This record gives sequence, structure tokens and C-alpha cells, in this order.
Amino acid sequence: MANILIVFSTTDGHTIKICQTILQHLTQAENKVTLVSIDDVTANQIEVHDKVVIGASIRYGKHQKSVAEFVKDNKAQLENKATAFFTVNLVARKPEKCHPETNPYIIKFLAELNWAPNLQGVFAGKLNYAKYGFLDKNMIRFIMWMTKGPTNPKTNKEFTDWDSVKSFAQSIQLLP
Repeated sequence: MANILIVFSTTDGHTIKICQTILQHLTQAENKVTLVSIDDVTANQIEVHDKVVIGASIRYGKHQKSVAEFVKDNKAQLENKATAFFTVNLVARKPEKCHPETNPYIIKFLAELNWAPNLQGVFAGKLNYAKYGFLDKNMIRFIMWMTKGPTNPKTNKEFTDWDSVKSFAQSIQLLP
């Protein structure tokens, strides 16, 4: 049984849904799991946990600034723990972009931080145009048009491969 901290950064709420699914799989395997927003996590919480999992969403090609700041501020502690990092983005809806080795966002993010978590994951997110304001809706529609994705403003589609999320949770348990 491990004591696992899951830290999340979410834009529209889908990353926390993925984190809750990971939490469920880990607790079913009798791990002790704490789920906390990146805005609320403390250095002490990192210290008292065996493993740290960070999940972060992408908007307009970038993670929220708080994610990079969190990793930079806690890098020494993170490097002394078993760590996992996953990103949630709509580019990952494409089979050729849904792996850490092929997803440009995770590659760039980890390179910029010079950080190599023990486990890396990429999950496709959810597209729900009705939830977005005017500017976001039209910007995302334009991006979807450019990448041959759904542009119908009534689209509400979840692209997440939940079997991959489950496999990721199982891999977290195998971290030393």
C-alpha cells in the first residue's frame, strides 16, 4: 500500500474527472490517495506522500503557469519521489499524438523544465462548445478546423480513452 498524492490543474473540469478515476482505481487497490488542486497543495503534502502524480490540462497549446511554477518550486522534492505526470489535450484525440513520445505538448513542457517524471501519460480531453465563452468557442473551433476536428458548435464529445487511464493508474502502483 502506497501513500499517493494526486495534484491537478484543470481548465474546464475534465482533468479532475480523470484524476478522480485514477484515485478510484488506486484506492480500490488499497492505496491511500489524496487529491488536491495545484493551487492548494503544500510542500508538507509532497513530503508525507510516497508518490506524486500531477495531471494538467492544455489550453491554446500551453499548461497553466501554475503547473510549471509548481514543478520548478518543488523540483528537488519531486526528484526524490516516485512521480507521474500526465497532460490532457484535444490533440491527443489523434492516434499519432496520444503518447508521451509523440505528443508535442508533453515533450515541450518536460524539456523546458528539464524534468523527467518516472511515468508520463497523455489523455485526450473533452470538447464541449456550449461550455465556452464566445472567444474560446471560436478560437477552439478555428483550431479544430485547422486540425480536422469537430467544428459544429453543438459538439459535446469526450475523447478520453478510459482504458488508457486505468492502465496509467495501474502503472502508478508499479512505481518504486
